[in-house]
Amino acid sequence: MRFLFVVDPLASFKIYKDTTYVMMREAVSRGHEVWTCLIDELSLKNTLVQAAARRLTIHDAEAGKNWYGEGDTETIALREFSGVVMRKDPPFDQQYYYATQLFTLAEEQGANVFNSGQALRDFNEKLAIFKFPEFTTETMVSQNPADIWAFVLEQGDVIVKPLDGMGGAGIFRLRPDDANLGSILETLTANGTQTIMAQRYLPAIVDGDKRILLIDGVPVDWCLARIPAQGETRGNLAAGGTGVARPLTQRDRDIAQSLGPRLAAQGLLLVGLDVIGDNLTEVNVTSPTCFQEITAQSGINVAALFIDALERKVS
Repeated sequence: MRFLFVVDPLASFKIYKDTTYVMMREAVSRGHEVWTCLIDELSLKNTLVQAAARRLTIHDAEAGKNWYGEGDTETIALREFSGVVMRKDPPFDQQYYYATQLFTLAEEQGANVFNSGQALRDFNEKLAIFKFPEFTTETMVSQNPADIWAFVLEQGDVIVKPLDGMGGAGIFRLRPDDANLGSILETLTANGTQTIMAQRYLPAIVDGDKRILLIDGVPVDWCLARIPAQGETRGNLAAGGTGVARPLTQRDRDIAQSLGPRLAAQGLLLVGLDVIGDNLTEVNVTSPTCFQEITAQSGINVAALFIDALERKVS
C-alpha cells in the first residue's frame, strides 16, 4: 500500500516522542510506501486534488536529525494513494480549514482521508464536548468578556482557553479575586472579538489530564495521565506535565465506549479524548498524540493498532 501523511516539517520532529513518526515507521516496517507533504503542498488543478509529495525513507532512530531521507518531489493525485493521513498540528486556522475542503473534494474523487475533511470541520476539539453533555462539567462559550466574568463569579474557580490552540497554549485558571481577571479576558477574547471556552475547574487535574485514544471507535486499554508540574494548572506535556500511563478506569471505559462508535461513524479513525476525573473536557481529532508514551509504559504497540485499522479501512 502507499500512504500519504500530511505533516509539519520533518526537520521539526522530536522522534523520541512524536506520534506521527511511529505511525510512519510502523507502516514502513510492514513494507508500505510512505509519502509526505506539507499542508501548503496540497493543490487543486483541473478539478483534481493533488499533492507535491516525496517518498520517505526512515533510517535508524539513533541517527538523530538524520533519521529520514526523501525522494524527489512528485505531483500525485490524492486518490492515487491507498490512504491519506492528516497529521498537521493545530491551530485550526483558515489554511487548515481550506485543507479540509480539499480533502472533501478528494474524497469525492475516490481518496481515503483520515480523519475525513468533513469530520475535521464538524468536530472543533473544544466545542465537540457539547455533543456529549452527559459526560461534561459546567462549561460556557462566549466572546463577550462580561459573560465569562459572570461565569467566573458563578463558579468561583474556572479554566479559560481558546478554541483553536494546542499544548496548553493560552490556558488560564481564574478566580473572582484575580486582579488580572479583566485584562486576561480582554486579551483572550481580543476585546470581545474572539470566542473562548470557560470550564469549571476540576480539582481532579492533580491526578492527571487523561488522554484516552480511540482507534476506529475502539479504546486503547491504557490512557496517559498528564500530571501538572508543581505550581502548574496545565497537565499538557508541552507545558511541562509528566505522562503516566494507566489502565482505563470503568468511568474512562464508559465514556470511550459510548463515544467511540458515534465518532467512528462520523469519519474519525483516530480520536484523543481528554478526561479529568469523571468529566470529558476535549475531543481531539486533528493530530492526537501520546502513542509513544503509552507504548513505552504499557507494552501496547499503539502504532501497530493504528496501522492495523488503517489497513482495514483502505482494503
